[in-house]
Amino acid sequence: MPAAPPVGLRRPPSFRRAFPLSHRVPRGPVLLLACALLAAGCGSGPPADDSAPAGGAAGYPRTVRDCGREVEVTAPPERAVSLNQGTTEILLSLGLADRLAGTATWTDPVMKGLEKANAGVPRLADDMPSFEAVLDAEPDFVAASFASTLGTGGVATPERFAELGVPAYLSPSDCAGKDNSGDGDGVRDRALTMDTVYREVRDLARVFDVEERGEKLVADLESRVEEATAGIDASGVSLMYWFANSTSPYLAGCCGAPGVMTRAVGARNAMDDTHEEWPQVGWETVADRDPDVLVLGDLTRRSQTAETAAKKIEFLESDPVTRNMTAVREHRYVLLSGQAMNPTIRTVEGIEQVASALRASGLTK
Repeated sequence: MPAAPPVGLRRPPSFRRAFPLSHRVPRGPVLLLACALLAAGCGSGPPADDSAPAGGAAGYPRTVRDCGREVEVTAPPERAVSLNQGTTEILLSLGLADRLAGTATWTDPVMKGLEKANAGVPRLADDMPSFEAVLDAEPDFVAASFASTLGTGGVATPERFAELGVPAYLSPSDCAGKDNSGDGDGVRDRALTMDTVYREVRDLARVFDVEERGEKLVADLESRVEEATAGIDASGVSLMYWFANSTSPYLAGCCGAPGVMTRAVGARNAMDDTHEEWPQVGWETVADRDPDVLVLGDLTRRSQTAETAAKKIEFLESDPVTRNMTAVREHRYVLLSGQAMNPTIRTVEGIEQVASALRASGLTK
């Protein structure tokens, strides 16, 4: 997902305010780090709290593998912070609204059916929150969908949270087969599959000790994909996915979430010769590729130009370079939420909508 402009990191608040003694984050690592940061002698510190069971919660500690790291939790999180909408919607779908102390970085209204659950979750920021805002939520677990949020240049790195005794989990969809070291939204050397999204669901279900809910959610998503794509054959149909920006549009490369949708219906991505997640290209290139159908992100955020589908269509039908494209002349548009175009459980929503639109267009066999 093309990221919103980053919010600069601010100086962390005092550790007494960010992590009061009653908080569940282990006191030892936080006190040691506070000593180092404040360059003050802490002595032996307050006596350790011996009231917690030596082995932690039953069945814990638990470990999940995260983008080449081991993330260990010693008890089911009770004050989790989700730094991206996609991860938040997974946690809400697992029935964990009461375990969320905060959420941030949204592109769209919450997924249908989760409105009531989401209403009680504090919104730390509509875009990327500051490190201080996350610490103020007193998290005992942090999760994110993108390395641009949980990583260098984002809110903070997983290592920085770990120094405070806070486990931090990054979605495998943003690192498995993907290189995020460049300036853009990453490059994939192999295509994303829904199995990677399902792995995130199962990982989070394990962390929170709700594995049965995780399996039920995965089974439901798999059933929806099977139903949406049964008998469809869109071979010979070319699709192009426009996320945002009318000056230099972000279009989907071959191998991210739009690639999952394209393969599911048997179509072809007009930009399948690039492995960049969301390359920016010129409108002449778009017109030359002349896709049969345009899949348009219908976003509610306000960080790029042409965020809404209405603005995108207005541009396409008025610009002299694009108005004579086949999809524009025929008004072949599929409108998707930004989250459906990201690697998350709403990619299934995208598969359903693209398949339905192609069937209605008469382009499928």
